[in-house]
Amino acid sequence: MRILGIDPGYAIVGFGALDYTRNTFTTLQYGAITTKAHTTFEDRLSEIYDDMTQLLAAVKPDAMAIETLFYTTNQKTVIAVAEARGVLLLCARQAGVPVFEYTPLQVKQSVSGYGKATKKQVQEMTRTLLKLPAVPKPDDTADALAMAICHAYSYRSKQYGVALTKRQQMGYF
Repeated sequence: MRILGIDPGYAIVGFGALDYTRNTFTTLQYGAITTKAHTTFEDRLSEIYDDMTQLLAAVKPDAMAIETLFYTTNQKTVIAVAEARGVLLLCARQAGVPVFEYTPLQVKQSVSGYGKATKKQVQEMTRTLLKLPAVPKPDDTADALAMAICHAYSYRSKQYGVALTKRQQMGYF
């Protein structure tokens, strides 16, 4: 299964593409779509749309995993991120890629085994699972890769039921 993990934003959209086969990850590519601070918001959304459309065409994922939106203290920021997230969801829909949403708690639990893991712990576990030489930068990129890992683990559980047999856990369907 090819998974594109997305950490949504309007200044930085982290992305990470993985293949997941027989409990093995292959990292295809990762990085960030960035927009400049003094660009109009509409132009930022347009850049995100164009870059995401190209990324989806290049990666050809079977699924896109994206973080659910949660409200923090800054209303202005959450609304802007929600609008950028809408653009990302539209791109996936137009490319025919199914979207799966996960909370930060689900990602932490899935990647590190502990729902209250720190950001650093999740990033280090992501690096370890993907056998990367260093934690990817910016943080949004590492978060997107963690999102893809979360989907790989969660999707199989949803697909085959919570109680996977040992044979299934080993990747022998």
